[in-house]
Amino acid sequence: MGPNEFFAPVADELKIVESSLENNINTTLAVLQDASTHLIKAGGKRLRPAFALLAARVFVDELEDIIPLAVALELTHMATLVHDDVIDDSKTRRGTDTVKRLWGNRLSINAGNFIFSRSLALVAAYQRCDMISILADTSMKICEGEIIQMLSAYNTEVGLKNYLRRIERKTALLISVSCQLGALLTPASNREVTAFQKYGYYLGMAFQVTDDILDFVATEEVLGKPTGSDVRQGIITLPTIYALRFSPHRQELHQWLSSPEECTQRADTILDLVIDAGGIDYAYYAAQYYAEKAKRQLQFLPRTQITENLGNMADFISIRDY
Repeated sequence: MGPNEFFAPVADELKIVESSLENNINTTLAVLQDASTHLIKAGGKRLRPAFALLAARVFVDELEDIIPLAVALELTHMATLVHDDVIDDSKTRRGTDTVKRLWGNRLSINAGNFIFSRSLALVAAYQRCDMISILADTSMKICEGEIIQMLSAYNTEVGLKNYLRRIERKTALLISVSCQLGALLTPASNREVTAFQKYGYYLGMAFQVTDDILDFVATEEVLGKPTGSDVRQGIITLPTIYALRFSPHRQELHQWLSSPEECTQRADTILDLVIDAGGIDYAYYAAQYYAEKAKRQLQFLPRTQITENLGNMADFISIRDY
Protein backbone atom coordinates (compact mmCIF):
# COMPACT_ATOMS: atom_id res chain seq x y z
CA MET A 1 0.00 0.00 0.00
CA GLY A 2 1.18 3.52 -0.81
CA PRO A 3 -0.20 6.99 0.09
CA ASN A 4 -2.78 6.93 -2.71
CA GLU A 5 -4.40 3.78 -1.33
CA PHE A 6 -4.31 5.06 2.25
CA PHE A 7 -6.04 8.26 1.15
CA ALA A 8 -8.55 6.54 -1.17
CA PRO A 9 -11.50 7.03 1.27
CA VAL A 10 -11.04 10.84 0.97
CA ALA A 11 -9.73 11.02 -2.63
CA ASP A 12 -12.68 13.09 -3.88
CA GLU A 13 -12.33 15.59 -1.04
CA LEU A 14 -8.57 15.86 -1.63
CA LYS A 15 -9.27 16.85 -5.24
CA ILE A 16 -11.49 19.68 -3.95
CA VAL A 17 -8.70 20.70 -1.53
CA GLU A 18 -6.22 20.74 -4.42
CA SER A 19 -8.32 23.12 -6.52
CA SER A 20 -9.17 25.23 -3.43
CA LEU A 21 -5.50 25.81 -2.56
CA GLU A 22 -4.88 28.03 -5.57
CA ASN A 23 -8.29 29.72 -5.36
CA ASN A 24 -7.52 30.79 -1.81
CA ILE A 25 -4.39 32.66 -2.82
CA ASN A 26 -6.53 35.47 -4.09
CA THR A 27 -4.66 38.71 -4.69
CA THR A 28 -4.75 41.28 -7.49
CA LEU A 29 -0.95 41.66 -7.19
CA ALA A 30 0.21 39.36 -10.02
CA VAL A 31 3.74 38.90 -8.67
CA LEU A 32 2.41 37.90 -5.22
CA GLN A 33 -0.14 35.55 -6.82
CA ASP A 34 2.59 33.87 -8.91
CA ALA A 35 5.03 33.52 -6.02
CA SER A 36 2.36 32.27 -3.61
CA THR A 37 0.95 29.66 -5.99
CA HIS A 38 4.34 28.45 -7.27
CA LEU A 39 4.78 25.84 -4.52
CA ILE A 40 1.17 24.64 -4.86
CA LYS A 41 1.80 23.87 -8.54
CA ALA A 42 4.90 21.84 -7.60
CA GLY A 43 2.56 19.32 -5.94
CA GLY A 44 3.21 17.49 -2.67
CA LYS A 45 1.98 14.64 -0.51
CA ARG A 46 -0.86 16.72 1.05
CA LEU A 47 -0.48 14.68 4.24
CA ARG A 48 -1.95 17.30 6.56
CA PRO A 49 -5.26 17.81 4.73
CA ALA A 50 -5.51 14.04 4.18
CA PHE A 51 -5.16 13.34 7.91
CA ALA A 52 -7.76 15.96 8.84
CA LEU A 53 -10.22 14.45 6.34
CA LEU A 54 -9.50 10.85 7.39
CA ALA A 55 -9.90 11.69 11.09
CA ALA A 56 -13.27 13.31 10.39
CA ARG A 57 -14.42 10.48 8.11
CA VAL A 58 -14.09 8.00 11.01
CA PHE A 59 -16.99 9.81 12.70
CA VAL A 60 -19.02 11.44 9.88
CA ASP A 61 -19.76 10.72 6.22
CA GLU A 62 -20.22 14.30 5.01
CA LEU A 63 -16.88 16.18 4.85
CA GLU A 64 -17.90 19.49 3.26
CA ASP A 65 -17.34 21.31 6.57
CA ILE A 66 -13.81 19.90 6.87
CA ILE A 67 -12.56 21.16 3.47
CA PRO A 68 -11.67 24.76 4.60
CA LEU A 69 -9.73 23.33 7.57
CA ALA A 70 -7.88 20.89 5.28
CA VAL A 71 -6.95 23.76 2.92
CA ALA A 72 -5.84 25.92 5.89
CA LEU A 73 -3.57 23.18 7.23
CA GLU A 74 -1.80 22.74 3.89
CA LEU A 75 -1.42 26.53 3.49
CA THR A 76 0.10 26.75 6.99
CA HIS A 77 2.57 24.01 6.05
CA MET A 78 3.41 25.72 2.75
CA ALA A 79 4.01 29.08 4.42
CA THR A 80 6.63 27.45 6.67
CA LEU A 81 8.31 25.86 3.60
CA VAL A 82 8.56 29.19 1.76
CA HIS A 83 10.20 30.74 4.82
CA ASP A 84 12.43 27.69 5.40
CA ASP A 85 13.86 28.04 1.91
CA VAL A 86 14.86 31.63 2.67
CA ILE A 87 16.45 30.62 5.98
CA ASP A 88 18.29 27.65 4.43
CA ASP A 89 19.13 29.44 1.16
CA SER A 90 17.61 26.46 -0.68
CA LYS A 91 17.60 26.39 -4.47
CA THR A 92 15.24 23.46 -5.10
CA ARG A 93 12.19 21.92 -3.46
CA ARG A 94 9.88 19.19 -4.84
CA GLY A 95 12.08 19.01 -7.91
CA THR A 96 11.58 22.64 -8.93
CA ASP A 97 13.10 26.06 -8.14
CA THR A 98 12.20 27.52 -4.75
CA VAL A 99 10.23 30.76 -4.39
CA LYS A 100 13.40 32.22 -2.87
CA ARG A 101 15.46 31.37 -5.96
CA LEU A 102 12.90 32.77 -8.42
CA TRP A 103 11.68 35.86 -6.55
CA GLY A 104 14.30 36.55 -3.85
CA ASN A 105 14.11 36.94 -0.09
CA ARG A 106 11.86 39.97 0.28
CA LEU A 107 9.03 38.64 -1.85
CA SER A 108 9.38 35.14 -0.33
CA ILE A 109 8.97 36.43 3.23
CA ASN A 110 5.88 38.40 2.27
CA ALA A 111 4.45 35.51 0.22
CA GLY A 112 4.91 33.19 3.22
CA ASN A 113 3.18 35.70 5.50
CA PHE A 114 0.36 36.14 2.98
CA ILE A 115 -0.22 32.37 2.69
CA PHE A 116 -0.20 31.98 6.48
CA SER A 117 -2.65 34.86 6.95
CA ARG A 118 -4.97 33.24 4.41
CA SER A 119 -4.93 29.99 6.40
CA LEU A 120 -5.82 31.88 9.59
CA ALA A 121 -8.77 33.53 7.84
CA LEU A 122 -10.09 30.10 6.79
CA VAL A 123 -9.87 28.75 10.34
CA ALA A 124 -11.36 31.95 11.82
CA ALA A 125 -14.50 31.38 9.70
CA TYR A 126 -15.35 28.37 11.91
CA GLN A 127 -15.75 30.80 14.85
CA ARG A 128 -14.18 28.22 17.15
CA CYS A 129 -11.78 29.81 19.65
CA ASP A 130 -10.40 26.38 20.59
CA MET A 131 -9.32 25.68 16.99
CA ILE A 132 -7.67 29.10 16.56
CA SER A 133 -5.88 28.67 19.89
CA ILE A 134 -4.57 25.20 18.93
CA LEU A 135 -3.30 26.41 15.53
CA ALA A 136 -1.72 29.57 17.00
CA ASP A 137 0.06 27.56 19.72
CA THR A 138 1.35 25.09 17.13
CA SER A 139 2.55 27.90 14.83
CA MET A 140 4.53 29.44 17.70
CA LYS A 141 6.15 26.08 18.47
CA ILE A 142 7.05 25.58 14.80
CA CYS A 143 8.91 28.93 14.92
CA GLU A 144 10.68 27.85 18.11
CA GLY A 145 11.73 24.63 16.39
CA GLU A 146 13.32 26.60 13.54
CA ILE A 147 15.25 28.72 16.04
CA ILE A 148 16.39 25.62 17.98
CA GLN A 149 17.62 24.10 14.70
CA MET A 150 19.41 27.32 13.76
CA LEU A 151 21.14 27.54 17.15
CA SER A 152 22.24 23.91 17.06
CA ALA A 153 23.75 23.94 13.53
CA TYR A 154 27.37 22.69 13.41
CA ASN A 155 27.11 21.79 17.10
CA THR A 156 28.28 18.18 17.44
CA GLU A 157 27.42 18.15 21.15
CA VAL A 158 23.66 18.27 20.50
CA GLY A 159 22.01 15.22 21.98
CA LEU A 160 18.91 13.15 21.47
CA LYS A 161 16.70 15.51 23.50
CA ASN A 162 17.56 18.50 21.30
CA TYR A 163 16.92 16.45 18.15
CA LEU A 164 13.54 15.15 19.33
CA ARG A 165 12.40 18.64 20.29
CA ARG A 166 13.42 19.90 16.85
CA ILE A 167 11.54 17.22 14.87
CA GLU A 168 8.52 17.51 17.15
CA ARG A 169 8.20 21.18 16.25
CA LYS A 170 9.35 20.81 12.65
CA THR A 171 6.91 18.05 11.65
CA ALA A 172 5.07 16.10 14.35
CA LEU A 173 2.99 18.94 15.83
CA LEU A 174 1.30 20.03 12.59
CA ILE A 175 0.46 16.43 11.64
CA SER A 176 -0.84 15.92 15.19
CA VAL A 177 -2.98 19.07 14.95
CA SER A 178 -4.34 17.98 11.55
CA CYS A 179 -5.65 14.74 13.08
CA GLN A 180 -6.88 16.54 16.21
CA LEU A 181 -8.77 19.33 14.43
CA GLY A 182 -10.29 16.93 11.90
CA ALA A 183 -11.78 14.92 14.76
CA LEU A 184 -12.70 18.07 16.72
CA LEU A 185 -15.13 19.16 13.98
CA THR A 186 -17.18 15.96 14.46
CA PRO A 187 -19.17 14.43 17.35
CA ALA A 188 -16.01 12.50 18.46
CA SER A 189 -15.54 12.23 22.24
CA ASN A 190 -12.66 13.98 24.04
CA ARG A 191 -10.94 10.61 24.43
CA GLU A 192 -11.18 9.95 20.68
CA VAL A 193 -9.91 13.44 19.80
CA THR A 194 -6.94 12.91 22.13
CA ALA A 195 -6.23 9.49 20.60
CA PHE A 196 -6.14 11.10 17.13
CA GLN A 197 -3.91 13.91 18.40
CA LYS A 198 -1.43 11.38 19.84
CA TYR A 199 -1.62 9.13 16.77
CA GLY A 200 -0.69 12.12 14.59
CA TYR A 201 2.11 13.13 16.94
CA TYR A 202 3.81 9.73 16.97
CA LEU A 203 3.23 9.25 13.24
CA GLY A 204 4.78 12.69 12.61
CA MET A 205 7.84 11.74 14.69
CA ALA A 206 8.23 8.50 12.68
CA PHE A 207 7.76 10.44 9.43
CA GLN A 208 10.50 12.99 10.23
CA VAL A 209 13.00 10.39 11.45
CA THR A 210 12.44 8.56 8.14
CA ASP A 211 12.83 11.86 6.26
CA ASP A 212 16.19 12.35 7.98
CA ILE A 213 17.23 8.82 6.95
CA LEU A 214 16.23 9.51 3.33
CA ASP A 215 18.51 12.56 3.32
CA PHE A 216 21.38 10.05 3.57
CA VAL A 217 20.20 7.23 1.31
CA ALA A 218 17.68 8.50 -1.27
CA THR A 219 18.57 9.88 -4.69
CA GLU A 220 18.15 13.54 -5.64
CA GLU A 221 15.35 12.53 -8.06
CA VAL A 222 13.41 10.94 -5.20
CA LEU A 223 14.06 13.75 -2.70
CA GLY A 224 13.46 16.65 -5.09
CA LYS A 225 16.57 18.28 -3.56
CA PRO A 226 20.24 17.28 -3.24
CA THR A 227 21.13 14.21 -1.12
CA GLY A 228 22.92 15.14 2.10
CA SER A 229 21.31 18.59 2.38
CA ASP A 230 21.25 18.34 6.18
CA VAL A 231 24.96 17.50 6.45
CA ARG A 232 25.87 20.33 4.08
CA GLN A 233 23.95 22.76 6.33
CA GLY A 234 25.44 21.39 9.54
CA ILE A 235 22.07 20.03 10.71
CA ILE A 236 22.78 17.13 13.06
CA THR A 237 20.05 14.50 12.71
CA LEU A 238 19.57 11.12 14.40
CA PRO A 239 21.87 8.99 12.18
CA THR A 240 24.66 11.53 12.72
CA ILE A 241 24.08 11.74 16.49
CA TYR A 242 24.55 7.96 16.62
CA ALA A 243 27.70 8.03 14.46
CA LEU A 244 29.23 10.86 16.52
CA ARG A 245 29.02 8.57 19.51
CA PHE A 246 29.82 5.14 18.09
CA SER A 247 31.80 5.55 14.84
CA PRO A 248 35.48 4.53 14.97
CA HIS A 249 36.00 7.83 13.09
CA ARG A 250 34.02 9.93 15.57
CA GLN A 251 36.93 12.31 16.19
CA GLU A 252 37.09 13.26 12.50
CA LEU A 253 33.30 13.48 12.36
CA HIS A 254 33.24 15.88 15.34
CA GLN A 255 35.90 18.00 13.67
CA TRP A 256 34.32 18.07 10.21
CA LEU A 257 30.71 18.54 11.33
CA SER A 258 31.72 21.56 13.43
CA SER A 259 33.01 23.37 10.34
CA PRO A 260 30.76 24.81 7.59
CA GLU A 261 33.61 24.46 5.05
CA GLU A 262 34.28 20.80 5.91
CA CYS A 263 30.55 19.99 5.88
CA THR A 264 30.35 21.25 2.31
CA GLN A 265 33.63 19.79 1.04
CA ARG A 266 33.46 16.41 2.81
CA ALA A 267 29.70 15.85 2.67
CA ASP A 268 29.95 12.55 0.75
CA THR A 269 32.63 11.18 3.09
CA ILE A 270 30.55 12.17 6.13
CA LEU A 271 27.49 10.44 4.63
CA ASP A 272 29.50 7.23 4.11
CA LEU A 273 30.94 7.28 7.65
CA VAL A 274 27.50 7.79 9.23
CA ILE A 275 26.07 4.89 7.20
CA ASP A 276 29.08 2.64 8.02
CA ALA A 277 28.68 3.40 11.73
CA GLY A 278 25.13 2.00 11.74
CA GLY A 279 23.44 5.41 12.08
CA ILE A 280 20.79 4.53 9.50
CA ASP A 281 19.90 1.23 11.19
CA TYR A 282 19.58 2.98 14.55
CA ALA A 283 17.31 5.66 13.08
CA TYR A 284 15.11 3.00 11.41
CA TYR A 285 14.71 1.39 14.81
CA ALA A 286 13.60 4.77 16.25
CA ALA A 287 11.12 5.33 13.38
CA GLN A 288 9.56 1.92 14.00
CA TYR A 289 9.36 2.65 17.74
CA TYR A 290 7.27 5.77 17.04
CA ALA A 291 5.17 3.97 14.44
CA GLU A 292 4.26 1.33 17.03
CA LYS A 293 3.30 4.05 19.51
CA ALA A 294 1.05 5.62 16.86
CA LYS A 295 -0.66 2.28 16.21
CA ARG A 296 -1.36 1.80 19.93
CA GLN A 297 -3.55 4.91 19.93
CA LEU A 298 -5.91 3.29 17.40
CA GLN A 299 -7.34 1.00 20.09
CA PHE A 300 -9.21 4.04 21.47
CA LEU A 301 -10.92 4.72 18.12
CA PRO A 302 -13.86 3.00 16.39
CA ARG A 303 -12.80 -0.04 14.37
CA THR A 304 -13.33 0.95 10.74
CA GLN A 305 -11.57 0.45 7.42
CA ILE A 306 -10.01 3.89 7.89
CA THR A 307 -8.51 3.12 11.31
CA GLU A 308 -7.16 -0.12 9.86
CA ASN A 309 -5.61 1.94 7.04
CA LEU A 310 -4.09 4.30 9.62
CA GLY A 311 -2.38 1.32 11.25
CA ASN A 312 -1.01 0.22 7.87
CA MET A 313 0.12 3.77 7.20
CA ALA A 314 2.19 3.78 10.40
CA ASP A 315 3.93 0.60 9.20
CA PHE A 316 4.50 2.12 5.75
CA ILE A 317 5.88 5.45 6.99
CA SER A 318 8.59 3.86 9.12
CA ILE A 319 9.99 1.88 6.15
CA ARG A 320 9.17 4.12 3.15
CA ASP A 321 11.85 4.98 0.64
CA TYR A 322 10.32 8.25 -0.69
